[in-house]
Amino acid sequence: MRAKIAAALLALGLTTAPAFAETIEVKMLNRGENGSMVFEPDYVELKPGDRVKFRVGHKSHNAASIDGMVPADYAGFKGQINEEIEVSFDTPGFYGIKCSPHFAMGMVMLIKVGEAELTEAFRKAEVPGRARGRFDAIFARIDQAKAAQ
Repeated sequence: MRAKIAAALLALGLTTAPAFAETIEVKMLNRGENGSMVFEPDYVELKPGDRVKFRVGHKSHNAASIDGMVPADYAGFKGQINEEIEVSFDTPGFYGIKCSPHFAMGMVMLIKVGEAELTEAFRKAEVPGRARGRFDAIFARIDQAKAAQ
């Protein structure tokens, strides 16, 4: 679809086609495929400029970036409880995301933007125990997919 639009713009004499950002929806849930207090999906890969819409699947959740688990100079974000927010991710890197009231219960997710490598420092960022288990499971899936390539 993007290619058709770009071709049509070029045919009209426009020499530069606009970038088309995608929006991925992530649900904030009390219970999902991976247990209780989860984001679904818990891992997404984006292109710079893509957006994530955090949708309220159940009440009492929010989405917020985790200090120390975002690219350098990223200001971060914090949605309000029960607020659906849409966040643009422009800088390549990994972003750790939490539900503030349920962080200790392991309600976390990971976003990869562009070409980025998981560093040991990122993998070892200080998070509560249940969040550590969920992040380690996500890291293992990423490592497994990379090894399969």
